[in-house]
Amino acid sequence: MRILLTNDDGINAPGLQVLEEIAAALAGPEGEIWIVAPAFEQSGVSHAISYTHPMMIAKLDERRYAAEGSPADCVLAGLHDVLDGRRPDLVLSGVNRGNNSGENALYSGTLGGAMEAALQGIPAIALSQYYGPRNLGLANPFEAAAVHGAELIRRVLDANPCAGADYRLFFNVNFPPVPAAEVRGARVTAQGYRRNTCFAVEPHTSPSGRRFLWIKGGNQHEPTAPGTDVAANLEGFISVTPMRADLTAHDVLDAMKAIERAGE
Repeated sequence: MRILLTNDDGINAPGLQVLEEIAAALAGPEGEIWIVAPAFEQSGVSHAISYTHPMMIAKLDERRYAAEGSPADCVLAGLHDVLDGRRPDLVLSGVNRGNNSGENALYSGTLGGAMEAALQGIPAIALSQYYGPRNLGLANPFEAAAVHGAELIRRVLDANPCAGADYRLFFNVNFPPVPAAEVRGARVTAQGYRRNTCFAVEPHTSPSGRRFLWIKGGNQHEPTAPGTDVAANLEGFISVTPMRADLTAHDVLDAMKAIERAGE
């Protein structure tokens, strides 16, 4: 198996090391693991691409590259330059430092990398490690992902129901904020919404008197509706959310037909 890895925390992130170990277990001794990751942290860039300026790419080691771009850029670089047309069997993005459950998924560069792979027709999974008081103090806060990641990915790939769709599925996997031994299993979930929290800005004044704004997140332990990702994670379950890049609100298409008649 040939696997391409990327992330949004950067080429030196500890979560990428965890992902390499997961990929090695999946690929086996005869497999190939290729890494194209951002040279610097790219958290929050979503599915952005460097469309108006070039990006530098550097080979750091055998099958290991750093690119000055977003995770989606890295996937494009991996597929069309580094691998030179030798398509991978799988793209893995992560393991992100912190959760990409709920509305966080919309901002996530980790998911942006997986989304780009799916748009290129390649199976893709984004993996993130939820943080909380039960795992932050561990020697390896990524323990749940490290222990359960490879087997979970095997099950996801075996169950993939719609590989041939125009907007191909990709998967958002979030490991709960608990030690590996306390993971209660996996749940297939919808994307949740934290109703009482959101991103905001916090102003600061620099020593020179200039005003700056920091983006800050809200309470990450605000529960979401039953059957959704955040709720499952906070109950100790790995969440697996199938996603597509199709942004159409299919549930309201019929209700909107009235505007077609209005113009007749």
